[in-house]
Amino acid sequence: QVRLQPDPFLNELTSMFERTTERGSVWVTLKHSSDKSKAQRNKMKKAGENIEFKCLIRATDGKKNISTMVGAKDHQRFQASYAILLKARLTALKKRERKDKRKLAADSDKKIESSKKKSAAPKAST
Repeated sequence: QVRLQPDPFLNELTSMFERTTERGSVWVTLKHSSDKSKAQRNKMKKAGENIEFKCLIRATDGKKNISTMVGAKDHQRFQASYAILLKARLTALKKRERKDKRKLAADSDKKIESSKKKSAAPKAST
């Protein structure tokens, strides 16, 4: 796995999206991380040092893995750039079909009326 700085990470992520435009997927995961082992964190706690947590961002297209760490200072800028990238590249998503509320209400009224008619019909005896 390749650890990149945030800007090269976004460039590589863009190229991953371009490679998978016709076929394939890109998986992006975000994780709260301190980039230190548990033993190191425990030593730092005992010493009274502050542990700086960062956001670990990983991306893969199944063939290539890349990752980056984003600190609190850079988070706003990175998130804005990442959002722009996603809006530009997520064109293959299908728009959700929304039913018109008036049509939906009219359809449900018709179903209720038809069920009342069926239950009001006399039953034939044998």
